[in-house]
Amino acid sequence: MRFALFDNVRCDCGNEELSLEGAVVSRTVPSGANDATCRRYCGWKQRPIAIAGVTPEECRDCRSTTILEGTLTCPCGRFWSIADGIPSFAAKRLTSNAAGVRVMETNPRTDPRWEPFVRRHPRGCAFHHPGWLRALEEEYGQSRLHLAAEDEDGRLLAVLPMFYTRGLPFNVGGHITRRRLSSLPRTPSGGVLSVDPEATKSLLHAAIEYSLASGAQLELKTEEPGLEGLADGLVATRWRPTYVTMLPKREEGITFGNSAARHRLKWAVNKATKLGLELREADNPSDLRAWYPLYLEVMRQNAVPARPYRFFRAIWETLRREGVLKLLLAERCSAHQRTLLAGSIILTFGSGACYAFTGGKKKDFVFHPNDLIQWHAIHDSGRMGVGRYDFGEVAEEHQQLVQFKSKWCAEPIPQFRYYHPAPVETAPTEGNSLQRIRRLTSFAWRQVPLPATAACGEWLYRYL
Repeated sequence: MRFALFDNVRCDCGNEELSLEGAVVSRTVPSGANDATCRRYCGWKQRPIAIAGVTPEECRDCRSTTILEGTLTCPCGRFWSIADGIPSFAAKRLTSNAAGVRVMETNPRTDPRWEPFVRRHPRGCAFHHPGWLRALEEEYGQSRLHLAAEDEDGRLLAVLPMFYTRGLPFNVGGHITRRRLSSLPRTPSGGVLSVDPEATKSLLHAAIEYSLASGAQLELKTEEPGLEGLADGLVATRWRPTYVTMLPKREEGITFGNSAARHRLKWAVNKATKLGLELREADNPSDLRAWYPLYLEVMRQNAVPARPYRFFRAIWETLRREGVLKLLLAERCSAHQRTLLAGSIILTFGSGACYAFTGGKKKDFVFHPNDLIQWHAIHDSGRMGVGRYDFGEVAEEHQQLVQFKSKWCAEPIPQFRYYHPAPVETAPTEGNSLQRIRRLTSFAWRQVPLPATAACGEWLYRYL
């Protein structure tokens, strides 16, 4: 490995300034392809760039030196050994190509390069965060396969998190619910994050090889178009759009359309306040437990199976600690009590925020709790410098959700699903018949008791 790697690592305790002990180094010919200047931390001098005073000559010396042996250490006590120029977090290398791109299996929870790479990537979001991946793993114990591509210095060029799913029995649901190697299951988005086209190709080819060897269908979920041209047999399908509000660089620039539209939204927020609603951020696991039945209410109303409570407990424990997760609660306050009306989980990471989960009762919508939550969540995102607020995807039959998200100036962004091998086409169902089936199924689901909806979701997602 090279000293430049120090500029691209972060311990899971939050420290980004690792040190090197017991180093054995070797002089090598520097690669012209990897001569970028470090931005944050100088591994050569073991100090931040701002105070290191690095000269061009020192940068050249650094790039012509390889660390053969040693130990990367963090003050928290975590360490990674280096043997034969390879740090222990990247020891399982699979392939390399003529362009110097090396593909490996890795673990985002122990690889200190993963989180900084995702955080700095323009499309990096909470769904690629190690905490989210850990929660998916703990939800049902599914086998993981996380791939990464690195350059000759050990810096990450691309990542691809994946999990194996069991698939529903008897091929119920077709290719969408069959056994898969998915990026990512039970997640709106996943796929490859890359800063190098060759690294993207290398990861796609490796993922296809794994899926063929396991007999599972490869599935990638992403907004990125054109991946089907990078690997033979990879096919693209259009998926339902996600609704995104792009935020200005300054909070004061948030307008939500013309003055009339902003006035309507402000009126709803003011009405919520006049009716006694107050907003606060959940700070205790008991708040999460109190919110969960409201989440079940929304999922039943939308005729969508609910996630188990242990999943939310897992993301609460991992992502809230990292400052990625906020649970915003809207409560109606009177002289004698506080009543929880609604709550939403907002995930904020990198340059984006995501309205991920919500809960509430339909009868309480007259108090405008969701308007209060979204108004503050979007303005909080603006204050944090977030440029993108994602309301999430919407199925075509849920037009009320489309209207709610559109009033915040959210525009539909196409999403894609990539598969290998190509899904087997099934006979089309008549449009009117399909709509009738959906209406009947949705009506029946809305009559199911809340505990039963949670149990059904628990069973179903075990296979997906």
